[in-house]
Amino acid sequence: MKKFLMTAVLGMFALAGFSQVKWDVKFGMNFSNATKTKDVIGDTKALPGFNLGVGMDYGFSENWSLQSGLMISSKGYKIKEQGEKFTCRPIYLDIPILAAYKFNISDNTKFVINAGPYLAIGLGGKSKEHWDGGEDWKVFDKEGNDWNRFDLGIQYGVGLEIGEHYLVNLTGQNGFITPYDFPDGYDGDKPKNMTFSIGVGYRF
Repeated sequence: MKKFLMTAVLGMFALAGFSQVKWDVKFGMNFSNATKTKDVIGDTKALPGFNLGVGMDYGFSENWSLQSGLMISSKGYKIKEQGEKFTCRPIYLDIPILAAYKFNISDNTKFVINAGPYLAIGLGGKSKEHWDGGEDWKVFDKEGNDWNRFDLGIQYGVGLEIGEHYLVNLTGQNGFITPYDFPDGYDGDKPKNMTFSIGVGYRF
């Protein structure tokens, strides 16, 4: 996993010398949940969180580009029952690899549609019982929730590029991999990560 992360980072910096590459910083708010949880952990609700990081846009033409980046993103879910609350908030490093199509909607504004796979590596986070005497556990620790650190899924979104510098994005993610293991022979629904985010950015 460390070798893969290093390869991804070096690959991004290798593109830095091309004139078509533009860099940006982004931050925003996440609303995350898990799919198909009812039979496993009960009904879950969306959990607000954050995302922040750096992005890269490699333009192939006036309309098409390759977008990627390194984004720190909080995900997870919450459960509320009888006035008590439980939250699970894993923190991931997301690496999207997106094809983007852009077109002008005014003299200085472009509308952007993008989609593609994302890879995610678990960095940390906790599950917590929000009541007196409630405990907490590290999400990716073997003594805690023992979640798998690797996730893979699809990312899609729309956004605006305003002038030369300003970005607005609406983004969705649906994971393909169940974050924790099930016993052999289990054939029921398996939860997966799901996230929607609203973000802004500044392009250099």
